[in-house]
Amino acid sequence: MGYDIKWIIPKLRSPTSSLWNLASSLTFVAVGIFSKLIMEWFNKTAVYNKHIIDKALSSRPKDVPLITVSNHHSCFDDPGIWGALDFKYLVNRHKHRWSLAAHDICFTNVWHSYFFMLGKCVPVIRGDGVYQDAINFCIERLARGDWVHVFPEGKVNMYKENLRFKWGIGRLILESPKVPLIIPIVHLGMDQILPNEPPYIIRTKKKVTLHYGDPIDLNELIADLKNSKVDEVQARKVITDRIQDELLRLKTVAEELHNLL
Repeated sequence: MGYDIKWIIPKLRSPTSSLWNLASSLTFVAVGIFSKLIMEWFNKTAVYNKHIIDKALSSRPKDVPLITVSNHHSCFDDPGIWGALDFKYLVNRHKHRWSLAAHDICFTNVWHSYFFMLGKCVPVIRGDGVYQDAINFCIERLARGDWVHVFPEGKVNMYKENLRFKWGIGRLILESPKVPLIIPIVHLGMDQILPNEPPYIIRTKKKVTLHYGDPIDLNELIADLKNSKVDEVQARKVITDRIQDELLRLKTVAEELHNLL
């Protein structure tokens, strides 16, 4: 029997103590500084369209949630891709993302669990479908105007295949009380910084490309789906397919830019 994670999401819903808040803030500062050093000091990172994420974090209305979606090539993707954020966002836990994380990798014992919880990671159980507690929790956060990051491939895509996206992203968008601002992100080279085969050691002097795409406007699509009374399964598929198409288009551009480094 695996490690029991049933206590984690209830705990995330009510982190009321000042000690918890302090520990979470210190976690974001420590991990944020570490990721920025790795990405910007010890490796060569090219960032394109950074103004898109800056605007989303600084000036979107308080009631508008943010969803970012990206490819997943390395266990360093999160926090690595956030190492390029401005410092004021990087270390501010109130501004930072919630992130779905594999329960069997990040939440294997109580100490690991607390570390990732303090870093606003939510344990998702692969194979448990779109109605599991992790997705419910993230919809609750979206209802509060928070930022949720998703790796819709559902795992580290070591061979960089065109995997079908998991429909959880479709449910998040469809059931968010307010249509989220959706920003696609493609990164390349992260698996050179932390390879997917042993020894699992952070590398330096590698090149990384980080490309933010224009926000994906799904307001009209979602309105059409709801007005036409399409069943939920089909609606989730349509939304998920649209996100996948947009990310694939962005990937083509990112690959061209990466090859220029």
